[in-house]
Amino acid sequence: MPHLRRFARLLTGSQASGDASVARVLEVIAADPDAFPELPARLGLYQCYLTVLTRRYRDGGPQPGLLGVRATKSLAALTPEARQAFLLVEVEDFSKAEAAQILNVSERRVEQLLTDAAAEIGKQIATDVLIIEDEPLIALDLRRVLETLGHRVAGVARTHADAVRLANTSKPGLVIADIRLADGSSGLDAVNEILRSFSVPVVFVSAFPERLATGHGPEPTFLITKPFRDDSVKAIVSQVLFFDQQATRRTGKR
Repeated sequence: MPHLRRFARLLTGSQASGDASVARVLEVIAADPDAFPELPARLGLYQCYLTVLTRRYRDGGPQPGLLGVRATKSLAALTPEARQAFLLVEVEDFSKAEAAQILNVSERRVEQLLTDAAAEIGKQIATDVLIIEDEPLIALDLRRVLETLGHRVAGVARTHADAVRLANTSKPGLVIADIRLADGSSGLDAVNEILRSFSVPVVFVSAFPERLATGHGPEPTFLITKPFRDDSVKAIVSQVLFFDQQATRRTGKR
């Protein structure tokens, strides 16, 4: 269930929207157990989730009460299947064959969707990224992946104080932050202080993402799991910046 909640948050753009959509799907299954497909449990759960989400979208669009206003507007600009396939394979670690079962399409169609998603990512606007990470090798790996996507690394911070100072100096377009930092401080606390000064999309890094998806209180919406794969980082960063860029186009400001 924590993994499905992570997936839902990536698709909808927020903790509240993602969790609300998962709760709605569980209500559908509880009311009609026959709605659960005849697939292995994890594949069936993801397929059921996407089926309910897609049905709501097709039948007049997802309602703000289900997904949240921001996610509802952003989803209108999605190419849903391509991003769903990309996230299923690169973040949720399903095989192409499993993704095809979940999406109820052919494996060849999944391959085309992955190609489409990669092309879409390539069109995204590059931005400056602040990395808050106390492990040099991980920071180096993140820098390499981000630069292959065309982004610029504004700096690497190892402590809470360094993070706040670099953020206020560089005003990045994206922050990637580890949960625990070198001085024993919290990346969550550092990000919260940064967000009091200006708005910026944030992705957190954690070796134990399931411990952060408890359903109690505010939680990170976007998470990269350690150890990470390059394509997983690309998928998550792409989705986060997609929502941010959609919001910026609508309002003219972040």
